Amino acid sequence: MLRRLAERRWPVWPALGLVACVTYVAIPSTGGAALLSAATGLVAVILTLTAVRRYRSASARSWNLFAVGLSLWVAGDLAFAGNAFAPGNPAVEYLVNACYLSAYPFMVVALFRLTRTREARDSFGALDTAVIATGLGIVYWIFVIGPVAENAAMPPLARFLVVAYPTCGVLLCAVVLPLLLRSGRRTPSVWLLTMGSIAVLLGNVAFTVMPADAATLSQWVFGGYLFAYLCYAGAAAHPSAHRSPATRGASLGRGRLLLLAVTSLLVPGVLLLEGFRRPQDIDWLAISIGSILLFLLVLARLAGFVDQVRAQATQLEDMAMRDDLTGLANRRRFEQRLTESMQEGQPQVAMLDLSGFKAVNDRFGHTVGDRLLAEVGHRMAQTLRPGDVAARMGGDEFAVLVPDTTAGAMDGIVERLTQALRRPVVADGHELLINASFGTATCDETDDPHEVIRRADVAMYVAKSLGEGRRRRYTRGMDVAAGEQARMGAEMRQALDTGQFRLVYQPIVELPSGRTVAVETLVRWEHPVRGPVSPAEFIPVAEQNGLIVELGAWILKAACAQAAIWRDELGPAAPRRIGVNVSARQLAEPGFPELVANVLAWTGLGADKLTIEVTETAVFGGGQALRAVKALYELGVKIALDDFGTGHSSLTLLQTLPVNILKVDKSFVDNISMAGRHAVIATALIQVSNGLGLDAVAEGVETAEQAAELHRLGYRLAQGYYFGRPAAQPDFAASAELPSAA
Repeated sequence: MLRRLAERRWPVWPALGLVACVTYVAIPSTGGAALLSAATGLVAVILTLTAVRRYRSASARSWNLFAVGLSLWVAGDLAFAGNAFAPGNPAVEYLVNACYLSAYPFMVVALFRLTRTREARDSFGALDTAVIATGLGIVYWIFVIGPVAENAAMPPLARFLVVAYPTCGVLLCAVVLPLLLRSGRRTPSVWLLTMGSIAVLLGNVAFTVMPADAATLSQWVFGGYLFAYLCYAGAAAHPSAHRSPATRGASLGRGRLLLLAVTSLLVPGVLLLEGFRRPQDIDWLAISIGSILLFLLVLARLAGFVDQVRAQATQLEDMAMRDDLTGLANRRRFEQRLTESMQEGQPQVAMLDLSGFKAVNDRFGHTVGDRLLAEVGHRMAQTLRPGDVAARMGGDEFAVLVPDTTAGAMDGIVERLTQALRRPVVADGHELLINASFGTATCDETDDPHEVIRRADVAMYVAKSLGEGRRRRYTRGMDVAAGEQARMGAEMRQALDTGQFRLVYQPIVELPSGRTVAVETLVRWEHPVRGPVSPAEFIPVAEQNGLIVELGAWILKAACAQAAIWRDELGPAAPRRIGVNVSARQLAEPGFPELVANVLAWTGLGADKLTIEVTETAVFGGGQALRAVKALYELGVKIALDDFGTGHSSLTLLQTLPVNILKVDKSFVDNISMAGRHAVIATALIQVSNGLGLDAVAEGVETAEQAAELHRLGYRLAQGYYFGRPAAQPDFAASAELPSAA
């Protein structure tokens, strides 16, 4: 119950304080009221120590120090009660004031430690407190303390108390007040500490100016300290008081700046008011000392703030110019350094792109991918020389700037980077192998840094198109090739819109009868000006610019629609299956399995009548591509592994990829009729297929001798020009018989 009261209903604490204050006033006995005050203070001490232990307070030392101050107040209450029950002992009165006043140093230090964050516990927080304390102190000295302290008829002890109590209250408020004006949310503990400290300050001031014979008023003043006790108790009992303080810089926000400005204006305000009230009795000494002190404190605070702003500006500039993940320079910083280097000499620039990074992300997740990028950045930074710049340009693309060097020296640096990146990277227990394609360029005949980066980028894509781990230096001819690719991409877009693409179908036959049992779908482009364009030219461009996704979807729909037409028109003579080639880019699309399902539903073609042909390289990296193939397999679609034997790790892939058909690459068929390695491999592949219960299709059969030898080795399905060239409407009734010797 107490914990719920502390956490959720913390405003109850000041309400209880008001009740305690009224109760204190209602007690007719001075000693009884003092005992109530001592009991209330003891509750505050017990709650403070209990909360420190229960919450395992991060500020245990500060709260323990605060509890010492409260305990001294309790001791003063007990001494005051004793003096009320047995008056006449001057020593007890000294003890009462000694206990009360000695509590303040403990409480001020404790509050200062509690109300400052880790980074604000420095000269800035101390200066803010000093400025506020000085400004308020001047006001209290001129209007409250001074007139009473100058009373020669007042005993020295009384004058000391007149000065001491308000000063202690001012210090408490000077420590707490800046909290209300700092940025961020104020916790219940902060509010309760502030209310308690203000109550103490008002009570001390009222005690100073209160007439000696104002008994009723004194009861309300002393009752106000019970209010402070319970506010402090609530502050200590709330969990927010014991959490680790948020790391926050000592900011100079609008509220804090306003507080410091108002405090600084107190001195001229007091001087102006005193000039109107009693111009002949102005306390020039106090006002002058206070003015000088305030000026120096505010000047020191502003100087510290300026230094802080400069440091933060430098830090922000560095953050704005640096990649968070790798710690390398970012694109903006790289371009800035390149501009400077071009003004000083002949820099060399290299762009590099990681091979297989997307597969790592898809297969192992972005966390592993991020650690891979961070390790790449670390290796680049270690490999380069002082003065060279490595940058992450975005994604898995990086750049290197070597100021004022030769092409030969740059080639040496690229070679060292290549070797450094080839070493395996271990991330989350996974040993990852990566490679990079490099493109290098210089600033010959240009003063535009963006042009230099573009040249290196063009060279990198040329290197990437040649295979993993390649590197190329920019030449003007690369722009011609890049321009041709861009032009072809635009023409492909138009070709799709105007229907320039058409489909042809190549038969897949049974051996030895030569009867067509399936077809493979192939795409052709009839350009209206250039005529037929080879798939070897336009398919790589479509892969690069992403148009292969839309083109592939069109091929899939048209092929399935044609298969449904043949089924309806030819009946049993129609091919049993139609094959469609699918690229890695298509498989990476999250909605590809749903697209296939929708096309089958739209055409009415059974899933077992469709064969999706994928290459080993398309699914080797796993991830989304492998998930797509598994989803299609579960749908009932047949999966054919195309160009089998030429990819990364064929036999290993068969353990993870659901496959129905192996299409043996043409390279193993060309010399099948001659004794040698190709015949041995072809024999091994048909044995693997039979052992795994898969259909094997021999591709690229061009002669009767090849067909006969394949049949002898055990192949029962074949495809190639010998059986029929691709055609829009193949002759399914035709057959190519094997030689009689077969």
